[in-house]
Amino acid sequence: MSSTTSAEELRASLKRDGFVRIQKAFSTDDITRFRSAAQHVAERARAGRWRFVRTVPKQFPPWPVSEATTEGIWGVQHLLHPSMPDEDRRAFAESYFGDVMTGAVTALLDCETSDLVMELYNMLVRPPKDFELRWHRDDIGPDVPPEVELERLQEPMMHAQWNLALYPDSSLVVVPGSHARARSGEERKADPFEENMPGQVRVSMEPGDIVFYNNNILHRGVYDCKAERMTLHGTMGLKGADSSRSRNILQHGIGDWAGDCNFSDLPGNMAKLATEMQQRLIGMGSGKDVGFSQRD
Repeated sequence: MSSTTSAEELRASLKRDGFVRIQKAFSTDDITRFRSAAQHVAERARAGRWRFVRTVPKQFPPWPVSEATTEGIWGVQHLLHPSMPDEDRRAFAESYFGDVMTGAVTALLDCETSDLVMELYNMLVRPPKDFELRWHRDDIGPDVPPEVELERLQEPMMHAQWNLALYPDSSLVVVPGSHARARSGEERKADPFEENMPGQVRVSMEPGDIVFYNNNILHRGVYDCKAERMTLHGTMGLKGADSSRSRNILQHGIGDWAGDCNFSDLPGNMAKLATEMQQRLIGMGSGKDVGFSQRD
């Protein structure tokens, strides 16, 4: 879909398929700026100078930071952290709180910007060796019985989750429609790294494209170490989320630093919006002892 697609069409596609792609949402100039910031933080993280990382081969948090320089990384966490160098932090913040992203999120969630909550902003990067994630739903474990799985899947959508590609990216593999049903018997018995899951689709993105997807769609990641990858991976919530959503966000440690963010240097009304969204996140709690949605 193009950036001119109507809100109704976006919502219909997300509801039907569990994911929707907005093509060329950001300009070439925007992507050039975001790439510069992404390259800086990726270099620091690979050198062990940014402690918030996702280390190979671990899929779920917590990730052992000590292995960043030995095993390598596949992700960088907390792009909005106050210790991020100012120029890079502003670039990431403008991609997150700006009109393009908040406009897409409010369209998908059928809400107002006054409903939005600041959540996670991370980056997925090229690992040092080929690396794959298991088939999973982000907040529903593999051992949940079908009736509980279906009940969880029918809960109202209280957030948006996306990938914003800065380079060509076809790492995300999904099973369209699986966000609205319990897994089939075949899916339950499949190898966790099954390469040909029935109905699977590899989602191809070009720089500037955004893919929004239901985080409980059946999906996995397949990462090619030879292909450059810098994909901004974010979530934005709605106020009034329940405890399971709070755990899904706060398990990443964002509650430790969210209160220290200062967004006053953002342009125009963006500073006010960012601060309001930050305060709604702080209202969710610190995240102490919330546990983890899934572990490995």
